[in-house]
Amino acid sequence: MSKLTDNYAFWLFAVACLMLFPHLDVIETNIMESRNFITAREMVTSNHWILTTLNDLPRYEKPPLPTWLTAVSGIVFGFNTIYGMRLPVVLITLLLVFGTFRLSEKIGLSKQQSFHNGLILITSFYIYFAGRDNQWDMYTHSFMIICILFLWNSLNDPKKPFLNAVLAGLFFGFSFLSKGPISIYALLLPFLIAYGFTYKFQLKDKKIYLIIIFVIGLIIGLSWPLYVKWADPATYLQVTKIESSRWGNYNTKPFYYYWSFFTQSGIWTVPAFIALLYPYLKSRVTNLKAYQFTLLWTLASVVLLSIVPEKKSRYLLPVLIPMALNTGFYIEYLIQNFKNISQKKEKGIVYSAFGLIVLICFAIPVVIFIKVKNDLAGFEFWLIGLTLSLFTIGYLLLTNLKKQNFKKVFYSVIAVQAAVIVFGIPFTKLILKNPDYASAKAIRDNEKKLGIKSYELKAFTPEIIWDYGYSIPILLNEKTNKLNLPVENKFGLLAFKKDSITAKKEFSSYTIKETSYIDLNHVPKESKKHNDRLTRIYYIVTKK
Repeated sequence: MSKLTDNYAFWLFAVACLMLFPHLDVIETNIMESRNFITAREMVTSNHWILTTLNDLPRYEKPPLPTWLTAVSGIVFGFNTIYGMRLPVVLITLLLVFGTFRLSEKIGLSKQQSFHNGLILITSFYIYFAGRDNQWDMYTHSFMIICILFLWNSLNDPKKPFLNAVLAGLFFGFSFLSKGPISIYALLLPFLIAYGFTYKFQLKDKKIYLIIIFVIGLIIGLSWPLYVKWADPATYLQVTKIESSRWGNYNTKPFYYYWSFFTQSGIWTVPAFIALLYPYLKSRVTNLKAYQFTLLWTLASVVLLSIVPEKKSRYLLPVLIPMALNTGFYIEYLIQNFKNISQKKEKGIVYSAFGLIVLICFAIPVVIFIKVKNDLAGFEFWLIGLTLSLFTIGYLLLTNLKKQNFKKVFYSVIAVQAAVIVFGIPFTKLILKNPDYASAKAIRDNEKKLGIKSYELKAFTPEIIWDYGYSIPILLNEKTNKLNLPVENKFGLLAFKKDSITAKKEFSSYTIKETSYIDLNHVPKESKKHNDRLTRIYYIVTKK
């Protein structure tokens, strides 16, 4: 039994699975994920594996490795199952968790502290959120953390230097082939800065291996964009111009926009912030050099991301990786010394931060019950499970805070996260509810009955295309700004409500009948979050 208790890899895997696998198909796809899914589907249905497409139009903005993996999953599990389509990102997130766990050991931390660091990582809000959402970000950073792991071996371990260099270069290339140089800038470069300041580079007899890493990485990473540039130069140039034009004027935010970066860790916000206070923690850690390294790595990543004008909260994902390691130093200090802390203020912060989690444990089931009590039919099991688990964990959390057993407090916080994922996520179906919801699949079913084909008027929405199940041709020619009407005498037409179809001269010889609509919003029309982008009016257009 003691062997199982001390099997940190097993328990880390168990917790990670609880955070990632349950209810993968409950949350609806967003715009970024829909783009990935559509491109993956068109790889298989249209054989667009290299010259990738979105709604059968060239889509060269993102490298294809994540989409290739998603396409393979679609082949295995089918493109109609969201669960199967999201499995690749779950597996890639497991790679990140165990890569970070192993790297934590490499920098000289104990197996237990490395285990705790892995737990902090997988229960950090944006890590498990991104790990359940099949976008490109998790792939590029997960591959890069494995690259960094082998790079560490190349810099510090004289054994198998060539193998370490080849493997580091391989994952460098995989990262590049997932989202371009994003992770090189946001994760690898801050790592190198922190490593240089903390451990100093000893490159004697190692330069050749660093060159190998760089060369292999670039060969793999640049293989796809160079091929696309050769095979479809005009479109590639157009995409490049559009992407480059966005730099400096697209989603621009001030330099200090990321200063609250530690809040992205969710439940670990307070410990993460305290762990950043070097003057306070430097005398309380057992491995000062490793702490300095993780702190510099975290701050360097934030600063480099802050320099870039374009900013989004999801771009902070790479920061959460070294920050989990950094937060672990404060958690480990509390586990070892909480009972011996004499200062009331210092102890009071801990009681306040984790006491709040106790209140949250008791509040969540009550709030959910009040919110959905009239629609509970079929959800009783989830409510009972959520209530019993959170009330029990809340009680244990409170008891161990009183006993000053911080190790059990820490594990209780982990259990809170797992309980919310396992029992809480199903309630999103009740909380996010639109009485006017109308799927695009219904439009497709109607087309089959009528024997017609449907078109988009002038723009497409990825979520609608994904839900519809096939590509939808667009009538508007952007170059000429004219409508290219179908040859069929009768067809379906999707348009925004604001588009005045009957007033357009191109339709003067047609009879237009509004028959239904699409609304993929999961909030009612009265809500400020209701997005017109996810709606369409569906017309049957017949030639007179």
